[in-house]
Parts: sequence; C-alpha cells; structure tokens
Amino acid sequence: MQPTTEPRDAILVEKTPLETYVPPAKPSLIGLSRTELADRLGEIGVAPAQRKMRVQQLWHWLYFRGAQSFDDMTSISKGIRAELAQHFTVDRPEVVAEQISNDGTRKWLLRLPSGDNLQKAHEVECVYIPETDRGTLCVSSQVGCTLNCSFCHTGTQRLVRNLTAGEIVGQIMVARDRLNDWADREDGTRRVTNIVMMGMGEPLYNFDAVRDALLIVGDNEGIGISRRRITLSTSGVVPNIVRAGEEIGVMLAISLHAVRDELRNELVPLNRKYPIKELLQACRDYPGASNARRITFEYVMLKGVNDSLDDAKLLVKLLKGIHAKINLIPFNPWPGTAYECSDWDQIEKFSEYIFNAGYSSPVRTPRGRDILAACGQLKSETEKLSARERQALRAMAMTD
Repeated sequence: MQPTTEPRDAILVEKTPLETYVPPAKPSLIGLSRTELADRLGEIGVAPAQRKMRVQQLWHWLYFRGAQSFDDMTSISKGIRAELAQHFTVDRPEVVAEQISNDGTRKWLLRLPSGDNLQKAHEVECVYIPETDRGTLCVSSQVGCTLNCSFCHTGTQRLVRNLTAGEIVGQIMVARDRLNDWADREDGTRRVTNIVMMGMGEPLYNFDAVRDALLIVGDNEGIGISRRRITLSTSGVVPNIVRAGEEIGVMLAISLHAVRDELRNELVPLNRKYPIKELLQACRDYPGASNARRITFEYVMLKGVNDSLDDAKLLVKLLKGIHAKINLIPFNPWPGTAYECSDWDQIEKFSEYIFNAGYSSPVRTPRGRDILAACGQLKSETEKLSARERQALRAMAMTD
C-alpha cells in the first residue's frame, strides 16, 4: 500500500475524550499514594500518630500480598477493617473475558464501572506474554486512544476517557490474581516480571495517572517491579518525554515507524504537531539515557511503505548520537486494514543493515495473533459479541 494523498488538515491529529471519570460512591483504595492513603485514614477517624503505621500495613496487604478484601488484612485491627470496609473497597477491574492464544499469550477484557451506573461501564484490554526468561504484561492507559495511527487497530476507536491510576495499577493486580503471582507463591518466583505501557491509549496524554501508577508499580515495598523492567511507549508527545524521564524514570520506547515527515504524518498523524526533528531532540534530552538504558525505537514493517534499504539508511542517520536500539515489528493484520506485512526477506535485509551499522535490531516475534492480542491489534472486539457469547466467555474466565 502506498501512503495517502489527503490534505494536511484532513487527518485528525488528536481526539477529545468523550467522558470524564465518575468515581463510585464507595471508591477503591487501589492506586492511591501513601499520602492519599493517610488522608483517607484520617477521614475515618484514624489518629495522626497511627496513620504512618496503618499506611504501611495497607500498602503491604494491597501491593505485596494482593489482598482482595479488608478481612484478609489480619495485622490490622478488626475495628479499623470494619471502618475501611464501610467507606472503601479494594476492587480492581472485573475480568469479563479471557482468551488464551496457541502460543500461551493471554488477553483479558476488563470492565471499568463508571460511577454506580453499570450501563456506562467501559472496557479495556491487557495482554500477558510469557517467555522463557520473563513474563511481560502489556497495560492500557486509556479507554480507546487519543491518536489515529493508520496502521493500528486500537487507533480506529473513539477516545472515551483516561484511566485512573487505580485502573492502571489494577490491571497488573488482576494479572497477578489470575496467574497466582503474589508473595505467597511456593517457588518464590514471579510470572509478571516486566511491564510495558503499550496497550490501549497514548500514555503521555494521561501523564499524571500513568506517573502515579508506575511509581506504585516500581515501589520496592509493594509490587516491586524495577523501573528498568518498565517501559513506557509513546507516539511522540514531545512536551512530556523529558518530563517522563524526570518524574517516572522508566525505560522509554518511541513508536517511530517512518523516517520522513511526509510519511510519518500519515502513519502517525501526531507527527504533524511534533515532527521527527523535535521528537529525536527530546530523545537526546531524555534523562538517564545511556548505553545501558537505551531508548527503543519501534518500527512496524509495512510492505512497500517504509521497508526499503533507503529507509534503513536514513533511520541509522537519524539516530546518530542517541543511545538506541531498533525494534522491528512485523505488521500484525486486523480486519479492514489496507496494509500488508513486509516480506520476511526484506525484514531480514533491513535488520542486517541496521545491525551492521552498530545498532541492536531484533525482530519482534508476533505473539497472540490468533486472538488479536499482538502489537496494534487491541480493540475490545468482544463488544460485538451477543449477550450469550459474552456470558459464556465470562464464565470461562471465572472458572479457569
């Protein structure tokens, strides 16, 4: 497929959220910082002198033990547990459906109630990818997506709203629930070892919630996933890239996909606002980037569009001076797309040129294609299912 010739203003760069989050009458404590937890304890009458200790207890039970009710928190007095249960919950998103790929990849459809109106409940998807040496969880940051990347299935959705920090952390907690992955695992190992913010949504357009969530995920007294095992992927929200390095400090990935502005304007319309030169300068300025903490540049391979050796040569030239590796992604098809995946021989030639120029250039193995769980495929396809089909999938998820 060749790029379109639409006028510059014909492609929408960003979408506006259709809704804002409406909290339930009894909110969950998941996603609150230690300071916020102390404030909530004060609201139910816990004396100031006790709050620091109680916060530490709550933190341990929520994020280290994965407690699913206040009754499980046996080191906290019954009176305080009763008060907590009267005003708050420890609810995470609800598993509506689980699909398991032939390669072991799991995709969960998660329901996020909007206030107390279940008719307005929204759904997102997250994906668990087991590998020999790690288990990676792909986490969503928005219901829908702000952007309109033309090769991405998720980008064809409306942007409904941003997720809260609790809904982002909650996806990781759901995965640990489903995988029996909390502190009491008999072998002491972890199944979820890596987090990638590469699910539904553009993380840097939900900056505050993503930051607050990832600080909880990286806290070594709780979920305890090292920041070097957390990767935030952005399509290029330039003003928030350096800020992410300063305030979150996780690994950075850039959805690049093109080396010329005229093509990237169409593949990633956000490029019209923040062109390649500005994006790469933000990468050069990213705090903490080094040869040991390289920035990943994601490059989806599209047949006849961006996969020539001239493209490879310009890619190497553009990245000069940046601590970088290039992750080549065979295009994952989805219903209605006009793009095709590059031929494998061409992907290998492209990769070889980059490697010989001194850059790591792994080709990402597609995972979960049969359940539309691969890169760029997330779109809550279960919305189209009948009530009976949805009920069957939910029952399977509850009994697995």
